[in-house]
Amino acid sequence: MSQQNEIACAVMRTLDQYFKDLDGEAPVALHDLVIRSAERPMLEFVLRQTDGNQTVAAQLLGINRNTLRRKLTEYDLL
Repeated sequence: MSQQNEIACAVMRTLDQYFKDLDGEAPVALHDLVIRSAERPMLEFVLRQTDGNQTVAAQLLGINRNTLRRKLTEYDLL
């Protein structure tokens, strides 16, 4: 199984459990919940892997350095 598929499977398992835990309640802002739940730890992980080098982190993420800085600010990671 590819790493991309492993991540997708982990997301699916987590969402399945999330809906079970809701016990019939309607989810609110599911997209935002999933993105925020995944994005912050991903940013923290990549920054650790690059010893805080934002230029290298942005390259690993495939995003512009300014976009990375905006996201880091948004998540209070600066």
